[in-house]
Amino acid sequence: MSVEVGQIIEGSVTGITNFGAFVELGEGKTGMVHISEIADAYVKDIHEFLKIKDKVKVKVLSIDDKGKISLSVRQAKVVKKSSRPAEVDWSKDKDQRTQNSGSFEDALSKFMKDSEERMTDIKRSRDSKRGGGYSRSRG
Repeated sequence: MSVEVGQIIEGSVTGITNFGAFVELGEGKTGMVHISEIADAYVKDIHEFLKIKDKVKVKVLSIDDKGKISLSVRQAKVVKKSSRPAEVDWSKDKDQRTQNSGSFEDALSKFMKDSEERMTDIKRSRDSKRGGGYSRSRG
């Protein structure tokens, strides 16, 4: 089995270091998953995500001139989304087509209301800090 960039392969974790994990890909080939390619979340300790002998799917990121293979567990999990947009049934009337979008419109309305309230609070706070109402009398 030849290893190619972009390929997703199942391998076995053979070693874990502070900076990454080594994964055996078969036929004596081993690659390394850098700590930043373990998970989408921040990884402080690789042992929280991987253990020796774990079976993992990895994506081949690169193969350098010396044959070092760079891998990613994080990118192997990404599911390719369809580039085709969802079909809309235009034969239905507008109320039926927008029925599901009611939740979006409700969320947008709530966001706008909350935003206006926050802006009002900010303006009040700013105006009170300016020391409004103080005047020096001339006499």
